[in-house]
Amino acid sequence: MPVNVLRAGGRLAASALTVAAASALLVGGPTPTASAQACSDVELIFARGTSEPAGIGRVGQALADALRPQLGGMTLSTYGVNYPATYDFLTTAAGASDATARIASVSAQCPGTRFVLGGYSQGAAVVDMLAGVPPLGNRIGDIGSAPPLPGSYAADVAAVAVFGNPAAKFGNPLSARGQFAGRSIDACGDGDPICSDGRNPFAHTHYESSPFIGQAAGFVAGRV
Repeated sequence: MPVNVLRAGGRLAASALTVAAASALLVGGPTPTASAQACSDVELIFARGTSEPAGIGRVGQALADALRPQLGGMTLSTYGVNYPATYDFLTTAAGASDATARIASVSAQCPGTRFVLGGYSQGAAVVDMLAGVPPLGNRIGDIGSAPPLPGSYAADVAAVAVFGNPAAKFGNPLSARGQFAGRSIDACGDGDPICSDGRNPFAHTHYESSPFIGQAAGFVAGRV
């Protein structure tokens, strides 16, 4: 299957997001952020999905677990993007700003570290913003958007992996759009209404146990 809205709730009146109501069941166990005590070879910066506890989320944890054994002797650290991840889409931009600040901080202290960006559902929209891609399409505009990742930092991003990405629904998968095109994998489950025209909300809720995790880990490992 090709690897190519999240529920905005409340104030966001875009009709395109109404299908997200049933698919915002993003629940799971706590996944605390693991921060490196020293410079790591690779850092996975992952933005969790709507309503998940702070950290990298269950999809981010599954990706980290699958990626680590494929990195050979390289070390891997993880960072959970700090943003509300609520049903208010207007707060998503805070995640993009936090990810940019994290990359800037690590780059200053650890210039040899390579970054992998990732996100699930609303977290994928955070990565869309970093790529310079409107998460909700040009028809809706720049609601909740943030500046893209500056080019000087974007060069240190080795790979990108997003799951259930709302921008894909609007024909803008990160594998083909934005400054990370060519180094991104954009996974969308069959029938997922957040990233496609499908109508199966449950297709959006099990990425952590899907074959996409292994595919994404292999893709990322081949680029870092």
